[in-house]
Amino acid sequence: MRLTRRHPLLVAVPLCALAVLAARPTDGGGDGPYAPGHGPESGAGAQVARLYKEAAAATLKYETGRRQAGRQRAEVRRLEKLLDRERQESEVLRDDLGRIARSQYRSGGGLPLTAHMILADDPEEVLRGQRAVWKANLTLDNAIEKNARAEARLARDEARAEGAWKALEKRNKELADLKSGIGQKLDTARWQLQGQADASVAAGSCRGAVRLDQPETGFTESWVAPVETYVLSASYGSGGARWANRHTGQDFAVPIGTPVRSVGMGKVVKVSCGGAFGIEIVVEHTGGYYTQYAHLAAVAVDQGERVSPGQWIGQSGTSGNSTGPHLHFEVRVTPEMGSAVNPVSWLAQRGLTL
Repeated sequence: MRLTRRHPLLVAVPLCALAVLAARPTDGGGDGPYAPGHGPESGAGAQVARLYKEAAAATLKYETGRRQAGRQRAEVRRLEKLLDRERQESEVLRDDLGRIARSQYRSGGGLPLTAHMILADDPEEVLRGQRAVWKANLTLDNAIEKNARAEARLARDEARAEGAWKALEKRNKELADLKSGIGQKLDTARWQLQGQADASVAAGSCRGAVRLDQPETGFTESWVAPVETYVLSASYGSGGARWANRHTGQDFAVPIGTPVRSVGMGKVVKVSCGGAFGIEIVVEHTGGYYTQYAHLAAVAVDQGERVSPGQWIGQSGTSGNSTGPHLHFEVRVTPEMGSAVNPVSWLAQRGLTL
């Protein structure tokens, strides 16, 4: 089962600058006082990963809340329609009550009928008069009672509708605050992580592997996309002012701190900080191919470590010669630059379509 997916992201489409014009990235031996994967742990990277999990949980809660809000909104609309009918019925009842009251007023109530019965010579006529008085009074009493019930029901349903609207507004505000709060914390942590990455690149010294609490993936395929959610930007072979020749990889536009995955089973043969690629990882796969993951903000593996398909090996960033947050992904026939092949075609040959 293929678990990758593509959705638009509100991120700038960055240009990945491969440094044929600049110095080659430093290898493990030039990383300063800390060998790759053995420096002080970056708390920002772990924090970003945790916030991604919180954001996922918040998103689930947000979507659940939105569905509940949708049902609540439908209930509010139902109550509004009910209120419209009840208001119309109340108007009719008030009109009926007014008509009956006016009729009683014009006839003087039951007095003319009583006088008529007293003066009548026919007993049947007296009984008919009594029934007429009784029906008139009963009609008036029923109309008054029915109107009172309608008014009470209308007042109760108006209160219910008002309460439903207030609850809906409160829920929507809570959801907006939830979304905004996670977004602000995540954005702050991302740029803190990127700041640490920039310092590592400037010093040519990796901070060390940040062991991320990766969730269970359950991949059944041998090959996966290097990031889960993305927008493809600069492609293999494309030209641009920032490259000496042609672009040698495929760029994935993703926010800083996005978990970067090994596309397949392999061995980490290079973890480097510094140079045009910024923080980069190179993984060797069967068949003599290598995959490179560049412009990272943090690494999550050590050089020499074995990795499996979909395993988090780092976090995306904009380190090195980069104009915006993205992952530069490259497939090579050697560990070093200059031997790149089309990564999209290479993955497609292995059953993975980006």
